[in-house]
Amino acid sequence: MSVPLTVMLVAAEASGDALGAGLAAALKRRLGDGVRFVGVGGARMTAEGVASPFDIAELSILGWIEGLKAYGRVKRRVAETAALAARERPDVVVLIDSWGFTIRVAKAIRAAAPQTPLVKYVGPQVWASRPGRAKTLAAAVDHLLALYAFDAPWFEREGLKTTVVGSQALHVDMSAADPEGFRRARGIPEDAPLLLVLPGSRPAEIRLMTTVYEGAVTRLLAETPSLAVAVVAASTVADDVSTRIAAWPFRVHLVSEADKYSAMKAATVALATSGTVSTELALAGTPMVIGYRFGSVSYAIMKPFFTGKYATLFNHAADAEIARELIQAAATPEKMAAEVGRLLADPAARAAQTAQQTAALDLMGRGGGNPSDVAADAVLGLMGARPR
Repeated sequence: MSVPLTVMLVAAEASGDALGAGLAAALKRRLGDGVRFVGVGGARMTAEGVASPFDIAELSILGWIEGLKAYGRVKRRVAETAALAARERPDVVVLIDSWGFTIRVAKAIRAAAPQTPLVKYVGPQVWASRPGRAKTLAAAVDHLLALYAFDAPWFEREGLKTTVVGSQALHVDMSAADPEGFRRARGIPEDAPLLLVLPGSRPAEIRLMTTVYEGAVTRLLAETPSLAVAVVAASTVADDVSTRIAAWPFRVHLVSEADKYSAMKAATVALATSGTVSTELALAGTPMVIGYRFGSVSYAIMKPFFTGKYATLFNHAADAEIARELIQAAATPEKMAAEVGRLLADPAARAAQTAQQTAALDLMGRGGGNPSDVAADAVLGLMGARPR
């Protein structure tokens, strides 16, 4: 009986946990009992057989200041993860997203076991900031699994072999979404305008953005009293969002992640914190305005490193500001209310933006193979393994 391949998967945030779970499932489809998993992850990876030695929630860090405060904790978790690799001696290690944590893990494993193949799943967004990270990554790992075609040249120029696997966000299944049922269950008339607010999935995003969104919605309701408002509470921050939204002085429909896609399709316009959710909204056909704020000190430190024109992926792919981006000083209640109000008042503008968003998704690679399957094939190829 052959010894199973040992695959180590390391993720430090909810988005990486989802990618790791998808990759684990794809590898099991190919190898059955011929693969076992070790590593670090969240609930989704645990369900696929990856028993994490610690809770990754403590590694969800945003900004330089937050990173400095968490440095000691991150350093300990890096050492634990490297020690796990030393004990388990995996045939391959896949480090998923979360640049600050996974690059440290990569260096630690490389120093202790230089022959272990290292794969980075999702590279840093060097097209947006700190392009020097491409060289750093090339020196630390053997292969990159990139989400988008526009990622690859940055890393291949540094000699890092790259496979474009596509983004799972482009393969979201919204067939079960029920926008009519969503409105009906909440008593929102079919013809009433509905604003969907998506404040983010990280504690710092909720802390920095919810007050701004409250101010924007207050202004919008003064102009359009019939406006219905719904707020999505990501599972990672659900309690925090619920508490903050409960204090808003107007009616809000709180939406769980289970109803997120129905809410997206039901919405007239969305107001969203920058992130993967912008791609999901585009897939749902919802015009949006994007906002984002960092802590003031973190932003002052990071600002010189921003080199990209846009923060939103489909804006970058199209090289155009299809969805209005209001970042840092521009992310004010007044400006957000003005941009959302413009879309609410103009059906033609909404339709035009929706069409442009849809076209940009094609530029991002919509319609390709399942990313988890493509990633699994690349990992197996690196190990010289073949599916059964």
